[in-house]
Amino acid sequence: MLEIRNLHASVGDKEILRGVDLTVGDGEVHALMGPNGCGKSTLSNVLAGNPQYQVTEGSITFNGKDVLSLTPDARSHEGIFLSFQQPVEIPGVSMVNFMRAAINAKRKYQGLPQMNAAEFLKLMREKRKMVGMDSKLAGRSVNEGFSGGERKRNEIFQMAMLEPKLAILDETDSGLDVDALRIVAEGFNKLRKADTSAIVITHYQQMLDYIRPTVVHVMIDGRIVRTGGPELGDRIEQQGFDWIKEELAK
Repeated sequence: MLEIRNLHASVGDKEILRGVDLTVGDGEVHALMGPNGCGKSTLSNVLAGNPQYQVTEGSITFNGKDVLSLTPDARSHEGIFLSFQQPVEIPGVSMVNFMRAAINAKRKYQGLPQMNAAEFLKLMREKRKMVGMDSKLAGRSVNEGFSGGERKRNEIFQMAMLEPKLAILDETDSGLDVDALRIVAEGFNKLRKADTSAIVITHYQQMLDYIRPTVVHVMIDGRIVRTGGPELGDRIEQQGFDWIKEELAK
């Protein structure tokens, strides 16, 4: 599904990604861990097409298409979804209008007719129920007055509505209490399918316990330096990242 080769990226004159290689297959969930400032969020922003990040070398292929040649909205329509660390408020824009515009834009890109109001509201009720989102939240402006947990659950709801092929969750667990983390993770698990994949960026083993990743990667200084199974996350929980840094320094 996703092939990243020798990816280098900068913000201004500062290079952050220094040769990232990553392959994500259909149905796989990859956890990406690493110390603060190592490049995890930069990778997610580059995949989504944030114009603040400049790719200076390397390639990204998604289902056979050159991602770097696509605009951010085209990447979304192709099936790449990014859940933000800090979802923003959009006052005056209702969740209903926001999601209907997003879905119909994707359908237009795919050459499909717009979804009528009845079809859309039925879909919205189904997905809201699936992820346990309160109907009152769905009727408000996007994230306006939402708690941290409500914002993160809203991100999962948007993912459910858009049905992406690749979901990138950038520290979706950040700032959540135990109950909110469980609810968000359960919503994510309900959306997993055999032909969809995810990259989950996290600092916490508890998130990995909930989502059960296929592969765990460790990023340090802009490169993926370790790859393993869930046991790698267990060791990081117990020992941190210093043992990896010490091995790299040898």
